[in-house]
Amino acid sequence: MIKNLKFNAFQIKLAMALLMVVDHINHVPNLISPEMAGIFHVITRVVAAWFAYSAVEGFNYTHNRIKYNIRLFIWAAIMWIGNTFINISTGEYISNNIFLTFALGVLMLNILAIKNPCNKIIFKVIKSFVVLGLIVIGVICAEGSIPLLPFMLLTYIFKDNIKMRNCGYLVLSLIIFGMSIVVYDNINETIRMLCYNSEFLFILVLPITKIYNGERGPKNKFSKYFFYIFYPMHLWILAIISYFVKLN
Repeated sequence: MIKNLKFNAFQIKLAMALLMVVDHINHVPNLISPEMAGIFHVITRVVAAWFAYSAVEGFNYTHNRIKYNIRLFIWAAIMWIGNTFINISTGEYISNNIFLTFALGVLMLNILAIKNPCNKIIFKVIKSFVVLGLIVIGVICAEGSIPLLPFMLLTYIFKDNIKMRNCGYLVLSLIIFGMSIVVYDNINETIRMLCYNSEFLFILVLPITKIYNGERGPKNKFSKYFFYIFYPMHLWILAIISYFVKLN
């Protein structure tokens, strides 16, 4: 039955990678209309949320959380270097670097996971302020961090309480919706702008979590590094295509 259809993390990751390309194809000039780009932007808000969810899953299952965190920061640095090279050599502008967001998010979780040696309130307060500071840093300099870092926090804290987690997602979505909505003179303009300020639609990840079977999928180099390579490469390729399209 369709309702019993389940997929492992890697299978869902492949589907999200395809959606990711759909979201970014508007980087190539005149390939799709602005209206279609807005629609694609709405339906692909699930992508970053799923990979954020997957990052928390990786944190929960990895044998070495520090090494996992360092790997994310390394790939964030690699992508920054690649972005800089593409931007300078083509004149295009790529600022995307979701690795930095996930690296900050996992660092946040690593701090939360530090055990309180003396069960002192001051220790909990310090951890809370450090986590809050990381969220502020993320909001300032990391892609999609306004919904994603709190999303990762909720996913980790309520990993054993799905109902509370989902309620937290809903509250966060409503808060971001309230921050995003601007009412214009006509409904069409209001909807059009909401399509581009649609971070609150990360909530669409909920159906994806329903079809996730809790299994990581194949354990090999390809499955481990697929996203690390695919994510920057597809953006760089689109930027190069855009460069040559503009030359003609």
